[in-house]
Amino acid sequence: MATLESREASVVDQVPKGLFIAGAWRDATGGGTLDVSDPSTGEVIAAVADATPEDAMAALAAAHDTFATFKDSAPRERADVLHRAYDLVTERVDELALLMTLEMGKTIAESRGEITYAANFLRWYAEEAVRIDGRFSRNEAGAGRVLTMRQPVGPCLFITPWNFPMAMGTRKIAPAVSAGCTMVVKPAKETPLSMLALASIMEEAGLPGGVLNVVTAKSSGKVMQPLIEDPRARKLSFTGSTEVGRTLIGQAAKQVLRVSMELGGNAPFLVFEDADLDAAVAGAMIAKMRNIGEACTSANRFHVHESVADEFARKLAERMGAMRIGRGTEDGVDVGPLVNEAQRATVDELVRDAVAKGAELLTGGRVVPGAGWFYEPTVLGGVPADARVLSEEIFGPVAPVRAFSTDEEAVAAANDTEYGLVAYVFTNDLTRAFRVCEALETGMIGLNQGLVSNAGAPFGGVKASGFGREGGPEGLHEYLETKYIALNV
Repeated sequence: MATLESREASVVDQVPKGLFIAGAWRDATGGGTLDVSDPSTGEVIAAVADATPEDAMAALAAAHDTFATFKDSAPRERADVLHRAYDLVTERVDELALLMTLEMGKTIAESRGEITYAANFLRWYAEEAVRIDGRFSRNEAGAGRVLTMRQPVGPCLFITPWNFPMAMGTRKIAPAVSAGCTMVVKPAKETPLSMLALASIMEEAGLPGGVLNVVTAKSSGKVMQPLIEDPRARKLSFTGSTEVGRTLIGQAAKQVLRVSMELGGNAPFLVFEDADLDAAVAGAMIAKMRNIGEACTSANRFHVHESVADEFARKLAERMGAMRIGRGTEDGVDVGPLVNEAQRATVDELVRDAVAKGAELLTGGRVVPGAGWFYEPTVLGGVPADARVLSEEIFGPVAPVRAFSTDEEAVAAANDTEYGLVAYVFTNDLTRAFRVCEALETGMIGLNQGLVSNAGAPFGGVKASGFGREGGPEGLHEYLETKYIALNV
């Protein structure tokens, strides 16, 4: 039987390390490489091509040229490619999960969950490809007719993050293929291997060359800005920080690109006095600890009614304090490393600031010594209003708990942020549930549950968390233009 070390080497070796442009694998023209490290050890596990701006332009040229024919391809053909890709991803879940764990750090179980989630986008949009429609109706004057049709928007530019390296790829690639769009994808420098593996699978599934083009690079700005400002590109979709998103929106304005932005979050988790407290704690574990807390949907602030705040914090601390920390490939591990040293330092700094201002450390709160970027799951009680951990996105395994007295106070605290991606609400009062959900300034809400992600649902936020939606029928509409034809009959 193969050892874990040999399996790790095998899955890494199987991934193409070059750029994927016009249906061919090639080295970067500049000859440089980008190292990929295992965050649990800090060791380099692979080196991939470091694209130049010229490489990126070649990718855009391929997407532009291929769009001329791909936009008119049969919907059933596009659907069949996505179905085959779904089957291939599903068949290879174990090797893809191991690859993801090696470059990102999450546990094998979580990586398997992401691969399943990623595959579901391929299946969902395979089924949507044959349902793109328009409408035909009589106009209000009665003498004419209104005809509308939907057509693919054109060549797209995708910039994907490191925290969900495959799911954030399929969430953009699948609807683009379904609609008949071509694309250039720039994955995060920390986690390019999952995207390269996905590109290889799409190629194997029969996607025509030039539809999907992947460029890996150390500097996203250097290779992508020229493309964003090129008139051949017609859409930009980005998942990442609000700070970077604002910059990209400004660049996209020059060509009036269609833009989708899934940006930062500061998700409030509201627990009312009538909530099932055990269910709320279970939901909190999912909303907080999924992906080691490195998710834009991660619960960032726990606002709990004063009558149950201490009990909730104690139960949450018991659950989080019992989690086993270690390398994601090890059996029984619950919490892997953060993605890099800088992220761990940021998390530790936020915890220290809260404690210095009076928060009570109920569990965790320390950097794990030794190799890798590990941090203890942490619960903070009695967090003061001026603690940075309440206003800044944590992106780590830290749960700050703060009590509230009234429903109005809870909603005001939840909305007291520039972000508006997701919120979580736990209450058994149906009237309160609808009242609070309507008052919250977020694009998504988990009502009595700690997970909102679903391939068939529209994912996205408001305010500084971005605009546009990914997933569901709404996600397909992001890649289609509506054309209206007036008929005089």
